Amino acid sequence: MLFATTAMAARIERAECSLVREAAQAVARARPEANVMITAVAGGVATYAGESSPLNKVVGLGLDGPIDEAELEAVERLYANRRCPVQIELCSLAKPSVGTMLSGRGYQLMGFENVLGCALGNEHNIADPVISDITIEVVTENDFDLWMDTVVTGFASPDLDGAPSHESFPREVLEQVMSDMARAAGFVRYLARRNGAPAGGGSMRIADGVLQLCGAATLPNHRRRGVQAALLAHRLVDAARLGCDLAVVTTQPGSTSQRNMQRNGFDLLYTRAILVRNGSRVESV
Repeated sequence: MLFATTAMAARIERAECSLVREAAQAVARARPEANVMITAVAGGVATYAGESSPLNKVVGLGLDGPIDEAELEAVERLYANRRCPVQIELCSLAKPSVGTMLSGRGYQLMGFENVLGCALGNEHNIADPVISDITIEVVTENDFDLWMDTVVTGFASPDLDGAPSHESFPREVLEQVMSDMARAAGFVRYLARRNGAPAGGGSMRIADGVLQLCGAATLPNHRRRGVQAALLAHRLVDAARLGCDLAVVTTQPGSTSQRNMQRNGFDLLYTRAILVRNGSRVESV
């Protein structure tokens, strides 16, 4: 069983910070009108990438020591200037004083997400299984639109159990942010075909030897046919060959996705609390 030490959690959160930062940078390049914000705060990063974007959040706080409230207040003002609530994703291994401080500043608990991990290089996850009717291919620019439609359609028809997400996004917002993120540095996109027809897709990103499994979804009429298992195995194999020693994924607690990942050898490492403060509580400048 993989066990999350504070050092491992800090490594994963650094990878998450770089993922969010690079995705926001991709938005800034593609859409200057989005008024993108990227700023360091207390060992983490705060980003804004346009109205209703999933990238409007603060990640990576509280693992490198105490938080300077004046620094946090400055970030809160940046969000207030954009009329955007402040959303902090707080690792459960962060300093306990961080949660106390955030509660005192008016942050409210809105939900949770789980971070699961798997050590790469073990015999059970370096063999790429053969599923006769499923093929996996790396997506080129020629098939980018097909990949995008497949993944977004899969996300738009969630197959969830357990706790629902605290947020949802219109299809056009998902298309925009996934298009921006998929073109950020380091992303590799995969399309799964079942009997030749597009069935699902996913992506991965590597940072500091950490494989981040991103954006996987299956079309409703192809579910429970091994599509996600094939996409997962293929990405694990590719990442192991590239020298990664740790794979991580984020899921909703108690979801079908979490169950499937645990069935495939992933262990629950830690939880992130989703804390939100309404931007109206901080006067804009």
